[in-house]
Amino acid sequence: QVQLVESGGGLVQPGGSLRLSCAASGSNFRIYHMGWYRQAPGKQRELVAQITSGGITNYVDSVKGRFTISRDNVKNMIYLQMNSLKPGDTAVYYCNKWPPTPAYWGQGTQVTVSS
Repeated sequence: QVQLVESGGGLVQPGGSLRLSCAASGSNFRIYHMGWYRQAPGKQRELVAQITSGGITNYVDSVKGRFTISRDNVKNMIYLQMNSLKPGDTAVYYCNKWPPTPAYWGQGTQVTVSS
């Protein structure tokens, strides 16, 4: 069983930056492929960025060049550095395994980009 707790969201102006963190429990964290997902109001949850157990990353086109996913297997942490934020990035952000395990969805962290 894995528990995931997201943090770091907030209100930021367009063009600003935020760093999201995801703390994972469990001893097998390092072997999991992980992802950051987001769900905007009225929309389906979507994968934003993924990182394999070996550190290979991939991003949805809309965030390429602006977001960076990383992991620390010693601390059992996943991070999402978000730069040049746009109003369209407003959503609740979640971390989960990739592909996601339904039972592991946490509360997420709200990111609001607005002037």
